[in-house]
Amino acid sequence: MAKIPTIDDIHAARERISKYAYVTPLEHSTDFSRLLGNDISHKLENLQLTGSFKVRGALNAVLSLPKDQLAAGVIAASAGNHAQGVAFGAHQLGIKATIVMPLGTPLVKLMAVKRWGAEVIQTGETYDEAADCAASMAHDTGACLIHPFNDPKVIAGQGTIALEILEQKPDVDAVVVPIGGGGLISGIGIAVKELRPRVQVIGVQASGADAMAQSLGAGEIRKSPRTLTFADGIRVARPGDLTFAISRKVVDQVVTVDDDEIANAVLMMIETDKSVVEGAGAAPLAALIHKRVGLRGKHVVLIVSGGNIDVNILSRIIERGLVKTGRLIRISVTLGDHPGALAGITDHLARFGANVLHVHHNRAFARGRLDETTVEFALETRGHEHAREIVQGLSRAGYLCDVIAG
Repeated sequence: MAKIPTIDDIHAARERISKYAYVTPLEHSTDFSRLLGNDISHKLENLQLTGSFKVRGALNAVLSLPKDQLAAGVIAASAGNHAQGVAFGAHQLGIKATIVMPLGTPLVKLMAVKRWGAEVIQTGETYDEAADCAASMAHDTGACLIHPFNDPKVIAGQGTIALEILEQKPDVDAVVVPIGGGGLISGIGIAVKELRPRVQVIGVQASGADAMAQSLGAGEIRKSPRTLTFADGIRVARPGDLTFAISRKVVDQVVTVDDDEIANAVLMMIETDKSVVEGAGAAPLAALIHKRVGLRGKHVVLIVSGGNIDVNILSRIIERGLVKTGRLIRISVTLGDHPGALAGITDHLARFGANVLHVHHNRAFARGRLDETTVEFALETRGHEHAREIVQGLSRAGYLCDVIAG
């Protein structure tokens, strides 16, 4: 196992990457503080260079390479954010970067890596399969393999976030951190426990990819047989031996949240704090919203680890969130199949304040009489109560109406 980084290593990393990486804002959230009964602040790593905290550790590792290693270039396996950091660092030094990415990597992350001039190879269904390929290529080519989390230089780079937090929020009581392989929480934990031991360090994992939580609970490294979460930034099957050893010393608690809870937190961040975040970045907020941790009345910093979310995933999150809150409903209405019938019901919908998004006639599969048709409407409403008013109003007007979704 590699040497565990020290607080001196983290200070050195801060100096090394300061030319490139941003000091990201720590923003107090009045709305979430009121909602959750805490003093909530967001450490906005979604505003970091490349849109994620990962550039800190990747830069520190690349900039620490000895000169005789540079000619062979660097190689990394990543679902996207670490890849961008490595590609950016290699671009700054003018060296070759090869990135191995899983087949399901979001397009936004794939294209961002290519923009920094890296060669991208896509293989494997999971990060771990991509990592095996990257390790084999590093052995064959002599390129330096930069691990996304199980590397002392990477961990030290991530720890620079904690130095900023402790300066920006001296009265912090707890830092809540998303966990995939454990590099981020390891770096933050080392710095926090060295400089402010009373501050709690709490990790959050997706319930479908909770290897670190399982490992800490068992006292030994456990591998998840499958990783099932849309939060690709924390979709890791096994923690590293180094990050596991560090986490046992510096992490106070690890909790899990499911994908629906993460998706809800993504939507709430957009609507409430006007921040676009990826699934991993919303996991800490999800843990507080769904009361996985007892921090009421405390000064809490949530690490918003990144904002590189695929727009298709974001679209689904928004649509499902609208359905869940009753602001998007789908109803089925039986109408007489004659001219003017559709105009009549749309007039009723307009009077009830419903906005019609989609209309679908269903003559062939209608269950009523031959002179009737079934029409499905997708409607935009103000919420569950408004949706009930619309359905009740149509029923009073004589329409046979069923709610399909919403």
